[in-house]
Amino acid sequence: MPAALSPWRRRIVWLALALGLNACTSVPRGMLQPVKPAPGTERVDMLAATTRAPSLDPGVLFSGDRGDTVSFANIVVSIPRDRQVGTIQLPRTVPGNPETDFAVLSATPVAKSHLAGWFKTTSGRKRRVFVFVHGFNTPFDRAVFRFAQLTYDADADAAPVLFSWPSRGRLLDYSRDFDNASYSRSDLAYLLKVAASSPSVGEIVILAHSMGSWPAVEAVRQLALERGGVPRKIKNLILASPDLDIGVFRRQIEDMGPHRPQVTLFVAQHDRALQLSRFISRGATRLGGIDPSREDYQQQLAGLSGITVIDLSAINAGDRINHDLYAASPEAVRLIGDRLLQGQVITDSDLSSPLMTADAVGSAASLLITAPIRIFDTATQR
Repeated sequence: MPAALSPWRRRIVWLALALGLNACTSVPRGMLQPVKPAPGTERVDMLAATTRAPSLDPGVLFSGDRGDTVSFANIVVSIPRDRQVGTIQLPRTVPGNPETDFAVLSATPVAKSHLAGWFKTTSGRKRRVFVFVHGFNTPFDRAVFRFAQLTYDADADAAPVLFSWPSRGRLLDYSRDFDNASYSRSDLAYLLKVAASSPSVGEIVILAHSMGSWPAVEAVRQLALERGGVPRKIKNLILASPDLDIGVFRRQIEDMGPHRPQVTLFVAQHDRALQLSRFISRGATRLGGIDPSREDYQQQLAGLSGITVIDLSAINAGDRINHDLYAASPEAVRLIGDRLLQGQVITDSDLSSPLMTADAVGSAASLLITAPIRIFDTATQR
């Protein structure tokens, strides 16, 4: 008879099953097959840069395998009416119905030589570029629809740019996904370099989710080492549920030098995907799962200026995994759209009604706590 599982291992098995069931929700293949627009729907026009291999299926576009080079496409996504902030209506059959589902209206290849021209024509009234890097277990179609939802719900006055690395979209491919994310960091650095070099771009905001935080931070670090500092146009680096080792993150930030972008971390202790990642990492708490009020984590981040930690542990939104709170929670989406995409630093004064529930539960010089969101400024720690 096999030995009984310890409570910790039982919890990990439950997490793996929950994540697996969540990932296996019935979703048809080929959701990116273009459809005709429906009247009254909204649109998000994005540039997709990807290191994935192209797919022969026009409804898939790019697979979970590595491509020989980085590819670019202009993708227009239709968003249906009468939906709640933070939600994505995936089609049950393909092609989707734009009146009720997220759907693609067009997907047009963009030559690498025309990349600078794309930034010239689409950077928005404020000359801002919004770059999104998805996380682990994310097929290309899910990345496209998630970014379209976030861009629309945040009311981003910016040119939306999706960077998609070759996630296999399977729960058991964690190690392979990490290798593919590492494989893609130089291509992301190239994309950022082209955007920063464009006279039409005034500032760049990067939002990376989960494992996507690794290539995002590495790309910015690479530019800093190559150029003697981070390009000044990269204003804000937002890491949502970052699947990073805390010590490695600190070294990456230090390598960027003193003139680095503002860094904002969205963390949650009830993020079950990061709990599973912690088990895979042999018990090392991931950066996105820390409790910023604990002294040991404060010590590990002490003295790093320009870093704000936003704790979403009191919020539940989306599914029970709590790994997509940054995009599924209306409170978090409003903070991204109203503050971070405007180049502002979030403080406790931003968490007024309706972003907070009644009264603050406590505050101090170094730890500003507001229900349901808590804000932590690492610069005040020594």
